[in-house]
Amino acid sequence: MTATRYPIKAVVFDWAGTMVDFGSRGPVEAFRSVFQNEGVDVTEDEIRAPMGLPKRAHIQEMLQNASITAKWRERFGREPDGTDLDRLYAVFQAGSDDIILGYSDVIKDAPNVVDSLRGRGLKIGSTTGYTRALIERVAHRAATQGYRPDNIVAADDLSHGRPTPLAMYKCFIDLAVWPADSVVKVDDTAPGIAEGKAAGCITVGVLASGNAVGISASAFAQLAEPERSQRLETARAELASAGADYTVETVAELPELLDRMSAGDETSL
Repeated sequence: MTATRYPIKAVVFDWAGTMVDFGSRGPVEAFRSVFQNEGVDVTEDEIRAPMGLPKRAHIQEMLQNASITAKWRERFGREPDGTDLDRLYAVFQAGSDDIILGYSDVIKDAPNVVDSLRGRGLKIGSTTGYTRALIERVAHRAATQGYRPDNIVAADDLSHGRPTPLAMYKCFIDLAVWPADSVVKVDDTAPGIAEGKAAGCITVGVLASGNAVGISASAFAQLAEPERSQRLETARAELASAGADYTVETVAELPELLDRMSAGDETSL
C-alpha cells in the first residue's frame, strides 16, 4: 500500500462499473453483438478479460485470444487479421451506443459521494475506455441522474490510452492538480488501475459494481454466502495484482476510505 504524502486534491473516476452501469454489463452485450454479427459466439469471460482497455484495443485482445482465434478459424478458415479488426471496431462504433446506454444508469450513491467529495474541496475527474462520441452520450444521461465530473478524458482524445498514464496527465492539466500522489484514481478494471499507477497516483479498486464480479445490483444483493465473498475476493485479487492500493465494494465507501487515509490508517475497506 502507498502512504499518502500530500493532501488529496482530486479523485478521478472511471465510468462503466465504477460510476455507471453496475456490473459493467453494457460493454459485454455490445461486444457480444459485434462478434455474433460475424457468426462467432464469444463467452462472457472472453469478453471481460480485456475490459478497461480502449475499445479498439479490447477487440484486438479478443481476436488474439486463443479460443476466439480457434472459433474464427473454424468460421472463416483463417485467423483474424487487421482488416477484421478494423471492420469489427467500425461495427462497434456504429451500433453499440444504444446497447451501452441501455445499461448506463448511475450507480446508487455515486452522485452523493461526488457531492461529499466536492464539499471537501476536491476536484472530480474522469477517464474512460469509451470514445468521445460514446462517452458524451453516457455523460449526458449521467448528468440527468446527478453525476457531472469536472472533466472527461476519452479513449480517443490522446495518442495512447490505458494502461498508459496519458489520460491521467490530461486530468492533472484539466483540473490543475499536482503532485500525482495527491490524486486518487478509482477504477474497476486492471487497465484502469494500471493507468493510475503509471501516473503515480493512489489507486482504489472497485469490487462489487465492477467488471470482475460482473452482475447487476439486484443480482449482487441476492448472492448468498460464500459465493458473495468468493466473488469479491476474486475481484480484490485481480485488482491488487494490477496495483490497487486500496479496494472498496462500491464508491459509496470511498469517503470513509479517504477519511482513514487522511488519518494515516492504511487499512483497506
